[in-house]
Amino acid sequence: MPYPVGVFDSGIGGVSILLEIRKLLNHENIMYFADSFWCPYGTKSVEQIRGRTLKITEFFASQKVKAVVVACNTACSAGLDLVRINNQDIPIIGVEPAVKPAHDITRNGRIGVLSTNLTLQGQKFSILVEKFGNGVEIFTQPAPGLADLVDQGKKDSPETLDMLNRFLQPLLAREIDTLVLGCTHYPFLKDAIQKICGKDIVILDTGLAVAKQTERVLRYRNILGSREEEGTVSFYTSGEASSVKEVLETIWPESVGSVTRVDI
Repeated sequence: MPYPVGVFDSGIGGVSILLEIRKLLNHENIMYFADSFWCPYGTKSVEQIRGRTLKITEFFASQKVKAVVVACNTACSAGLDLVRINNQDIPIIGVEPAVKPAHDITRNGRIGVLSTNLTLQGQKFSILVEKFGNGVEIFTQPAPGLADLVDQGKKDSPETLDMLNRFLQPLLAREIDTLVLGCTHYPFLKDAIQKICGKDIVILDTGLAVAKQTERVLRYRNILGSREEEGTVSFYTSGEASSVKEVLETIWPESVGSVTRVDI
């Protein structure tokens, strides 16, 4: 059996990345791990998140994955470099907020970034802003609790919509014309965000960019799967399998099948 690609996030947010990988690389076998017991990462310490990313990557390595996609901005901010150091034989693909694309397309030079506290406070984000912040203003807005509601299957709930509105108003008051979704959970709220922001504000996420980078890495390493047959997607979690499956069935367009709980 062809070796799979491993994808993980603190919960189901990384499925927004998985969807794009599946579209682009539907010949690949993919394992998705939702670290739901530890969700959300945004409220955890850097040390805790580093520990989780290392343990999950170890699990993937035991399953003989050929690459790992860390589909979580917070995990990448806290521990991507450490994961790469500890897994030099496995290519590790990360994510980062789409600050560069926002810089390239903004019309009025006013960019908003909606993300978790830890991502916004991390060194990687500071480097992004320093590198691509010239000539533009970047306004940040932490959104504590938002990813948790998405993970609970409440993306359309009044509570979530109220929270979204509260978090977006300060950015709208800054007259932004481009909004970066700096958490992989947030693309599942894109329709609601667009409604609040209005049609003139461009909303950016990183799903397609990460999928293309995954393809480039696999091609460079000469480990792309055969294009003659469709690959499989299998789901794993550290949380309650039935609850995770229930939420997955609302966002995954294919049959979810079984969700396997793994004690990591």
